[in-house]
Order: sequence, then structure tokens, then C-alpha cells
Amino acid sequence: MSQQQRYSQVPGFGPVGGSSEQGGYSDHPELTSASANRRSSGFDLDYNYSVDDRYHTPHFLATNEPSRSHSGTSSSYKDLPSPPHRSRSTLAAGTAGAGTGAFAAAGATMTLMNESTTGTTRPFASNYARQNIPSEEYYPMTDNSTTNQEKYGGFTASRPYGSNGKKKKWLIIGGVILGVIALIGIIVGVVVSQVNKNKNSNSGSSNSGSTSNGNNGNTLKNANDPSDFTKDSNLHNSFWGFAYTPQEALLPWCGASQTNVTRDIQLLSQVTTRLRLYGANCNQSALVLQAIQDTKVNMTVWLGIYVDSNETAYDNQLTAVTDALKTYGTDHVSGVTVGNEYILNTAGTESTTSSAYLAASKTITDKITEVKAAIQGLSLSKTLAVGTSDAGSVMSKSLGQGIDYFMANVHPWFGSVAIDDAAVWTYDFFQEFDVAPAALATNKPDVYIAETGWPTQSMNASESNSGAGGAKGEASVANLQTFLDTFVCQANANGTEYFYFEAFDEPWKVQFGGVEPYWGLWDSDRNLKDIKIPTCS
Repeated sequence: MSQQQRYSQVPGFGPVGGSSEQGGYSDHPELTSASANRRSSGFDLDYNYSVDDRYHTPHFLATNEPSRSHSGTSSSYKDLPSPPHRSRSTLAAGTAGAGTGAFAAAGATMTLMNESTTGTTRPFASNYARQNIPSEEYYPMTDNSTTNQEKYGGFTASRPYGSNGKKKKWLIIGGVILGVIALIGIIVGVVVSQVNKNKNSNSGSSNSGSTSNGNNGNTLKNANDPSDFTKDSNLHNSFWGFAYTPQEALLPWCGASQTNVTRDIQLLSQVTTRLRLYGANCNQSALVLQAIQDTKVNMTVWLGIYVDSNETAYDNQLTAVTDALKTYGTDHVSGVTVGNEYILNTAGTESTTSSAYLAASKTITDKITEVKAAIQGLSLSKTLAVGTSDAGSVMSKSLGQGIDYFMANVHPWFGSVAIDDAAVWTYDFFQEFDVAPAALATNKPDVYIAETGWPTQSMNASESNSGAGGAKGEASVANLQTFLDTFVCQANANGTEYFYFEAFDEPWKVQFGGVEPYWGLWDSDRNLKDIKIPTCS
């Protein structure tokens, strides 16, 4: 079983007269009281809260390998099952009410690429972090699979195929035939285009290309200029930041493409000006920075380097980040996050003074020192902050001493909180277990909420409730709307710096079961769920 985050009770929550959860965050020696260094939340606290003391498995992040078990054994990216490249509608039909076994059966037909694979051979993992993924032409995106394309959830990513003499011969013949067909197609296309143009001119009709229509909508107005795209009137720039993982930026498959990332940046720029990434595999640092540059949007990003037992993957990601910084500079980069839930996965949250905790913290701070040195060697125009992201319950004064910032995952759903209490609980937990310990460190690291949100459904009914009981604890679109209405604008007003979790549903997480694939405001096809984005003054 993967390691879980334990959410200790915060003041105002839990059974009346109850004490903090044993073995949770209660043994922080640096906190002198349960209300140390608290400040006014900006939320309404005049409620009598009660929460179930059950604790659920925390949200597994959009990273490149499953979390390790508490025993410390690691799971390499080579152990991952094949990715479920399926649309959300297919996922719902095929796995609703099913567990990991259904996913394994459904994905069993896709073979895992390895060094011996013929016909689709690419360097296995060592070069994926810096690999230049071929960029498709900007819009319209094709949905057709060809001999040198594989379909990725409705999108395509080019992959090289080997060839021999016979193949070359037939390719030449095929090329001639295709050339003739293409010429005919161009002539027909011009005629049809002119007819349609005349029709549109006469009718006065237009295509808005709403971003809420996912693949069916085309946000781009000018195929040669990604900065010229249609805005969606349903979207508002109300969120401080968003957690984002590019589609298919997952080892070892790496199908991330410039087209898809650019489309996402166009969309996300309408709801936020800040993004955080989880890793640098599959060229995602460069893809995101290129998309920001091409779309000319107001956006900054915290780049990421995922840390586990694979030192080669870490080295490749560090190189990918420094390469991206050399190419794109720092104008759109706010920091570099080293590690994501590394301490949670290796030491758990039972103690912030144990030898396992201190060893995991040292691993992260040592790598942060390495990353800082590598970045400083680039002589960039500004100094970038380097920090880490982890479970909100693992922050401590000692960890704070070695980092520039800490990003805390704080999920009310996993804290067994009812939706009406979720916003206040999130703020209080963050203040108590992240802001307060950080303030005790001499270097006063910045603190952000790395993830907070509410899931909209579950793969099985037994895991569809937060533990609060009743409809108020359900993973549902209605409860997501409540969390948006009670957290987003209030957090902006009281100065909480947060990354909303998350932009899009991620079907590959069906391997974890439960609510894991369903945290997005948009589904995996980029259709906005049945919600209303808050408008904050």
C-alpha cells in the first residue's frame, strides 16, 4: 500500500474535546501551541465543526512513477503499466466501478517500449528528459493515425520508424502517389474553401471556437500565430495559480507535443498567470516555455525536477531544466521545485524528527544545493528560488533551513472534511502546519499551497466519499462548485498563494483507483465541467 499523508486535527475541527491525531503532526517540537503564529484567516470561523478521524490515501501526483511503499522499496518507471490512452467517456464506460485489475486488463494489449523493441525503437529512458519531441503543425490537429503516428488520447505524437531498402522503394512510390492525391486535394480544397467563404459571408455566421468545447473547439484564429486565439467568456482570471502536467509527459512513453501544450497554455492563461510543473521529463520545461513565448500570454512557471531512486532520471531532468533556462531565460520562470512528495513517500508523516525523516530531508536539501549551483553557473539575469513540494504535514523548521520555498499539498477531501468546511479547514491546516514552521526557520522560506481542490467522481462507490458522510462528503461536480465558491476568491483576498489542483483530469491515474483520475476543472478532453468559474474582484 502506498504511503499516506496523515492529517492531524486542526483547532475548530474534530470531535469536541478531542486531541490531535496520535502519530500525526502533534510531535512538532518547534510549535509551542496548537495555535502558534496563527493569523486571521479571512474565512468565516463561526461554526461548530466535526470531522471523521478516518484518513484516506492521499492524492498521487502527476509524476513519473508510483509512490513508494513505507518499506522504502522503490518502483522504477520501467515497472509502470502501459498508459491508458483513452478518453474520459471511454474511461467512464470501461472502468466505472472497477479497480486496478480492470485497468490492467484494458491496457494489457499495449506493449511497453524497451530497448529491444523493433520498428519503434527510440533511446529508452536516458534521453527522454531532453528529447526534442517533434512539434506538429499548429492547428487544426489531426485525429488520424498513420504509419509514423500513434494516437494519444485523441491527439497524435510523431515517432520515428525504422526502414530498409524495400520500405524506401515503396515509400518513394507511395510518395509519388500521395503527391498526385495531394495536388488534387489542394485544388478541391481551394474550391470548397471559396464556396464556404461565400456561404459564411452571406449568412454572417462565425465560429467562436470556445475553449470549453475541448477537441471540438479550436481556440486558434490564425494558424501561423498562436497568440491570436479566441477567449472564452465563461473563463475568468481568478486563480492565483494552477498545478499542470502536460498531456503524455510521462515516462517512458513521452508523447508530449508542442501543439497540445500550446493549446493548454492558451486555455490556462484565461484563468491564471502562474503554473507549477512536477518534473522535467519528456521535454516539458521547454515545451511550456515555448508555448508561453508563442502565445505571448502573461504567465510564469515553477519548473520541476522529480526525485526518486533513479539518479539517471534526476541528472537528465537537471540538464533539461538548465538547457531550457539557457534557451528561454528567466522572464517566465519563478523557481525550480526539486522533489514532489519525496519525504512523504520515503519517511511518511509520523514524525519530523525521526532518522528516516531527517535522511529524506537531507536528500532533498542536498539536491537543492546541487540544482542551485548548476543554475548559478548559467549566469542568468536573475536568481531563481529553489525549493521542494511535499505533503503539508511534513514541513518543519529543520527542512525550512535548507530551502527557498515549500509547497504544501493540503487536500480537505483526504482530511475527511465536509465540503461546507473545506475552505476554512484548508486555510487553517496550511497556517498551522506549514506557515508556522516555516516562520521559525532563520531564512524564512516562502510557503505556497501546492495542491488543493475537490474531486468530481470516483471509479468505485466505496471510495467516493471523503469520510465526512452524506452528500457533503461526496466527490461530485456540485461539491467542486462549492469549494470554488468558498475558497478561490477568499484565498486571493487573504493573501494565500496557492496552486489549484488541477487543470485537467488525468486518465492514466486509473491505476491508483478511487478519485485519482478526476480532479480537473476540465475533463481529459479539455471540456469544462458543469461549473461556473468564480469572478473575483
